[in-house]
Amino acid sequence: MLGLVRARRRFRLDTERMVLRLPEHGDYRQWASLREASAGFLTKWEPTWSPDHLTRRSFSARVQWAARLQAQGTGLPVFLTRRSDGLLLGAITLENIRGGPAQVGTIGYWIGQPFARQGYMREAIGGLVSYAFTTLDLSRIEAACLPENVASRSVLEKSGFKYEGIAQSYLQINGRWRNHVLYANLRSDRRGRTNVG
Repeated sequence: MLGLVRARRRFRLDTERMVLRLPEHGDYRQWASLREASAGFLTKWEPTWSPDHLTRRSFSARVQWAARLQAQGTGLPVFLTRRSDGLLLGAITLENIRGGPAQVGTIGYWIGQPFARQGYMREAIGGLVSYAFTTLDLSRIEAACLPENVASRSVLEKSGFKYEGIAQSYLQINGRWRNHVLYANLRSDRRGRTNVG
């Protein structure tokens, strides 16, 4: 069970090079700049951006949403900030957290193009999964990505996630319903390496 006391505290998770924390209103300029500069890199993997996606109003709603999820104990939408200078690198979200007999959550993530392929996302996934297994007592973390997203598949596999199959028409990406490959990381995983489809 997720404790209410834990959910009320401001979340912060330190990794080797980063601080993972909830977004704050003061992050708007960095966030909008990074998302805009990385648009061509990100949009082929994400749901279609709304016309107001990069506005301050939209960002404020995102900050409130993140705080609400954390307070309810159903999610942790956090920013990846570089420890040395506070620079925003990307984001990772642990959401759809379900307790009871399920003890499961789902991760999704993005990294700004200038910071891709530098190990930041693998570090963030490792830190958040460890937190989910130990502090939140989850048993299973799920993730999904497009079959052709080689970089995302690689970071999941290097982070201990195992391929589990294909979900048909799983999410709308860039305006179209798309199949996704499904991965999971189990707290006690004895499955070994799996063949990836």
